Parts: sequence; C-alpha cells; structure tokens
Amino acid sequence: MPMKEFCIVFDLAMAIIFFLFGLYFYKSNGKAANLLTGYNMKSQEERKKYDEKKMCKDYGKRMMRWGIPFLAGAVIDAGFPAVGMLTALVIWAVMFVLFLIERHRREG
Repeated sequence: MPMKEFCIVFDLAMAIIFFLFGLYFYKSNGKAANLLTGYNMKSQEERKKYDEKKMCKDYGKRMMRWGIPFLAGAVIDAGFPAVGMLTALVIWAVMFVLFLIERHRREG
C-alpha cells in the first residue's frame, strides 16, 4: 500500500475509533465509568461522590473531539502524504497532555 493511502486509512481509522469509543461512553448512561482508569479502583463510597452519567457524557464528548484532528489529517494527507498524519498525531498528543493536566488538577 502506497504511503499516501496508508496515511489516509490510518487517519480515518483513528477518527472512527475515537468516535465510536466516544459514542459508546456518551450513550452508556454511566455504565462505561468502570472503563475509566483509576475510577474502577475506587470504593463504592468514593464512587457515590461522582455523577457517572455526566462523567461518561463528558468523556464521550472529549473522545469524539479527539477524532477531529485525524479527520483533518486525512484531508491534508490527500495532498501531502504523512504531513496530515504527523500533524494529527501532534495535535492529539497536545490535547491528551492537556487533558491529563486538567484531570490531575481536578483529582489531585
């Protein structure tokens, strides 16, 4: 598979994966909370402090937004192979690090 097609397929696959996971969390009605790192280790008393439905909706929205750079990357890769994929990965990494910082401040 030529580089251009690989990059486009990779970007689209990542976008679909993030969108589907995000949609699952968003529509889980709070049941996907057990899949969140750290949350599944909390006791039942600690879990009562959280609104699982809202938390899953928030995480679902965030995951769906994480797919947007990959959609843009696929478009860029159509004209400039690998540039879109690398750009999407860098943007996603920044978004993820900012999320981790926010989560650490909120929970720490």
